[in-house]
Amino acid sequence: MAYVITQACCNDASCVEVCPVNCIHPTPDEAPFATTEMLYIDADTCIDCGACVDECPVDAIAADNELTPAQEPYLEINAEYYRRYPIGPDWPELRTRRKLPAELGTLRVAIVGSGPAACYAAMDLVTHSAVQVDIFDRLPTPYGLVRAGVAPDHQSTKGVGDLFRSAIGHKNTQCYFNVEVGTHITHEELLAHHHAVIYAVGAAGDRTLGIPGEDLVGSRAATEFVAWYNGHPDFADHTFDLSAERAVIIGNGNVALDVARALVMDPDELARTDIAEHALEALRKSNIREVVVVGRRGPAQAAYTNPELLALGSLPGVDVVVDRDEVELDPVSRALIDDPQVEPRLALKVRQVEGFAQRTATEGNKRIVLRYLASPVEISGDGVVESITLERNELVEVDGRLEARPTGETETLETGLVLRSIGYRGTAPAGLPFDERRGVIPNDCGRVIDAETGAPVPGVYTAGWIKRGPSGVIGTNKQCSAETVEKILDDFVEGKLPEPVADREKLAALVAERRPEHIDYRGWLQIDKQEKSRGSAAGRSRLKFVSIEEMLAASRIES
Repeated sequence: MAYVITQACCNDASCVEVCPVNCIHPTPDEAPFATTEMLYIDADTCIDCGACVDECPVDAIAADNELTPAQEPYLEINAEYYRRYPIGPDWPELRTRRKLPAELGTLRVAIVGSGPAACYAAMDLVTHSAVQVDIFDRLPTPYGLVRAGVAPDHQSTKGVGDLFRSAIGHKNTQCYFNVEVGTHITHEELLAHHHAVIYAVGAAGDRTLGIPGEDLVGSRAATEFVAWYNGHPDFADHTFDLSAERAVIIGNGNVALDVARALVMDPDELARTDIAEHALEALRKSNIREVVVVGRRGPAQAAYTNPELLALGSLPGVDVVVDRDEVELDPVSRALIDDPQVEPRLALKVRQVEGFAQRTATEGNKRIVLRYLASPVEISGDGVVESITLERNELVEVDGRLEARPTGETETLETGLVLRSIGYRGTAPAGLPFDERRGVIPNDCGRVIDAETGAPVPGVYTAGWIKRGPSGVIGTNKQCSAETVEKILDDFVEGKLPEPVADREKLAALVAERRPEHIDYRGWLQIDKQEKSRGSAAGRSRLKFVSIEEMLAASRIES
């Protein structure tokens, strides 16, 4: 027997660190780690010790003899990786953790944000006994997109929050939730109380299509829809018109597939998850029978990952429909897929789509239609969305890369809901340099860079999507944050960090004065306990509070 990594893989490499025989790859020190969709276990090397199973924060690892039918393709996915990258003696060893010199005293770090990048940074920092961490988040609850961005039917993925508990609940960590930096406390005040400040605020904005009719009622960002069904307090009072039979999603990344699943899944299945109650009720009344997911390029260039595509094909009562003509690859893409030196995940992605194209639809089923080589050119309607016009594209090779070029051939689809899912975008934190074109804080390996001089800004750092752009999965943030933490430790050891002028007690007093409604770690535990209790009573994993007032009230309940 050997173990196999499956869909829920978060890529944070916790399993790599505990494997006694180095059979899980790519490791963070290997080149493919930056681009791989997941991690892989080499069946020939695995000794069946189970250490990785115990360590995995999202329950993504299973014994090969216990795989469900839907998980069986992962046997081949894991094996294919090692055909492409065979294990050899020259594979790098994992780096050992550094130690801070005791004579330097206590390092104090503020982290703005409490999502995956922030939590991974805190986890790294508090492994050093002489480091104190203060975490700030404008919401009363931690974990960022783990709480408000992961699809409700991916409950195992949300289990990474249990891993993050060790960071935010650490004895050297102080939490200030429901406190907004720039409103209740300034950037300058954070610097006055800490040696370093890490901005790990994510990328909460969205990109626009820039086409006529985009502002019609019924044309929205998929990020809004995701936040709505996850119970984010900023979006809980939003409404979405689900009265039409067809919805159209522009973009074909993982978020697009998450939204497509939510729109056509059996609401009784969603009722077992932590989906917000208002969203569940709206989906129960929904008339949507078909969701069209539109990508501007071909199946070989689609942004979604293989695990998400696999999951799409196993939804009960839902057909995945693909036009056979749209999976005919252009010569460049075909040559790329057939090249044995190319990543096997690309060929697998195309094979899955080709398999969908061969399926026969079942009468009465709902449908997810995957469209390729099409771009929206106009959304039409009398005040509200009534249709969308798509233009056919062709792929043209330009300077060694493929570009989608419009052909002039158009078609119009009737729809009452258009959701754009073409990427998240960061917004500028007050008082910091910002790259408007890329939507990130300019930085060098996590050190924030002055836009005019190109020199590092003393004591200011960044991690996560606001550092590198919205890319990767949850675990990608672990290595991103580790890189930033290394720079902080380097600068601390070399004496480059400004000394705080005020201590931790004065910080606590300042926050209490400015924001009496702030919530600490114990307050979050009360919210967490109440949500789980409400969920248990309703036969669900969790029933979230969706307003700030409810969260504040729950945080004050004594055990």
